[in-house]
Amino acid sequence: MATTTADATRRHTPPPATAAEPPPRREVWLAAWPVTAVFILSNTATPLYVLWQKELGFSSGMLTVVFACYIVGLIAALLVAGVVSDRVGRKPVLLPALALGIVASVLFATAGSIVALAIARLLSGVAVGSIVSAGMAAVSDVAGPDRKRLAALLASTAMVLGAGLGPLLAGVLSETLPGPTVTVFLVEIALLALAVLVVVRMPLRRPAGLVPLFRGSVRLPGAWVRVPSVPRANRVHLLLGIVVFAPGITSTSFVLSLGPSLLVDLLGTTSRVVAGATAFVMFTAATAVQFAVRRLRVGVILSAGAASTVVAMAALALAVQLSSTPLLALAAVLAGAGQGMGQLGGLTLISAHVPAVRLAEANAALNVGGYVPAGLLPVAVGYLSDVVGLSRGTTVFSAVVAAAALAGGAVVLAHRRTTL
Repeated sequence: MATTTADATRRHTPPPATAAEPPPRREVWLAAWPVTAVFILSNTATPLYVLWQKELGFSSGMLTVVFACYIVGLIAALLVAGVVSDRVGRKPVLLPALALGIVASVLFATAGSIVALAIARLLSGVAVGSIVSAGMAAVSDVAGPDRKRLAALLASTAMVLGAGLGPLLAGVLSETLPGPTVTVFLVEIALLALAVLVVVRMPLRRPAGLVPLFRGSVRLPGAWVRVPSVPRANRVHLLLGIVVFAPGITSTSFVLSLGPSLLVDLLGTTSRVVAGATAFVMFTAATAVQFAVRRLRVGVILSAGAASTVVAMAALALAVQLSSTPLLALAAVLAGAGQGMGQLGGLTLISAHVPAVRLAEANAALNVGGYVPAGLLPVAVGYLSDVVGLSRGTTVFSAVVAAAALAGGAVVLAHRRTTL
């Protein structure tokens, strides 16, 4: 009997834990591809708005409403996707998000009304919000605890690189190939299908630290749908990311939503390649600056991000007053750099300090803090511009965002010695 009990104990005792071998670095880079693919979709429509505006006949105010549908979908996803991803795993969130991206691409390619465009933007926002939460956390999961800064860098640059490639592809393909509002979305469907394959083979483990609820199901304490948050000890880390990231992404959102109209009304160019290239240069700057500053202390990165956004808004205001293309380009580059550094700093703080079981929710919280003003301010300026003109509306926007960036920089400086 004693022998039988010992045998049973041996059969049911798990083998001793061994340290898992970290995956090859190429696996970490590949894990960032779904983020890039979905963010290509996020801004693909930017240079095409001028075409749709001409065909469907809607105002600058309505154009910013279509853009805001994207923000609504994104924020709605952020309220759910981070929590769900931390509880049930990354893949159950990533795969439906990629499927929604494909549906949104089909709607964009066949859009014949403002309603269709709004629905497509809404679905693309849901896809992006889900990827922001689960996709960026998946990069950290694949990278492992010893590569946290690399994971933050790759997740952040994947986002901004995709955001820049989308409008560039749309601008070039719409000017050079038939079907100016169709071809680029067919390409995007192929890119998203490739991302599905990457997610399917991604080496992800089941989330750790889960609490059993009933057979076959697990959960963490708290509601499934809620405003994303972080543990109390990490709130300052989240705040320091938001106060710089929010003004930065608000400035780039303005360029994405009203940039093509600004090029047409003030600078006299209708080229979709120019519109797409402007967005591409902006996000290329956001990508490049993150690699350039990646070894600096987080406090320095955040302070530089705030300063870059302030200077960007000054250049934007001057650009519309002087009808200057070089100043507009400079504003776009500096705005991209401001977003990039704010985003990298925020993600680095979260990755380094927030527990792994709350990581996707923390990513969602950072992006809610950034995308709420990024959705509201451009819409307000779009309607204000219909009343007072695009030049005055842009000047007001520049002043508000510059003030917010200055305040964010002051908050970072106040915490540099105690937190950063």
